[in-house]
Amino acid sequence: MIRLLIVDDHSVVRAGLEQLAATFSDVEVVATAADGVEAVARCVDTRPDVVLMDLEMPRMDGIDATRRIAEVVPEAQVVILTSFSDRDRIMRALDAGAIGYILKDAAPDEVADAVRAAARGESPLDPKAARALIASRHEHESELSVRELEVLALVADGCQNKEISRRLGISEKTVKAHLTSVFRSIGVTDRTQAALWAERHGLTRRS
Repeated sequence: MIRLLIVDDHSVVRAGLEQLAATFSDVEVVATAADGVEAVARCVDTRPDVVLMDLEMPRMDGIDATRRIAEVVPEAQVVILTSFSDRDRIMRALDAGAIGYILKDAAPDEVADAVRAAARGESPLDPKAARALIASRHEHESELSVRELEVLALVADGCQNKEISRRLGISEKTVKAHLTSVFRSIGVTDRTQAALWAERHGLTRRS
């Protein structure tokens, strides 16, 4: 049985999603939450397998809540369920740790499929979100040099600067310079965020 947490600041939407989930034979709603702060607390209390997360909420929005849940309950898979399909929100949600992104106009069976896919560790994406992800990947890849892509891929593979230096035959100072440029280009502030960004954009280590 998949344990589900539903998060939305509109009570009608929460109730509707709860009623919908009740029709899924393999899903159990363990809790609901009306904002991000409550979502984090419910997540800690109930340890759900999947969280359906709204974006625009009072006190703490869905992106900040997703980031916090990824820190305190990393086994919970967050799927964004929202009416917003702009690329900036999609990218920020995925970078925060969401595994999937679907829109509120999705059919009931699409919501069910998304919950089940997330529980399996897969990434359910609305077609609009997928297109935005692909466009962003191409945009950022075009901004990065071949060497920067190599450094980023090695960071995603868990390599420290000394090992990257050895593998690529460049100095550690040069590695640091490349990382500074990469961080600026993809909009992150540290190597952990860079590694997550690389993984979510399908970048793999290059030989």
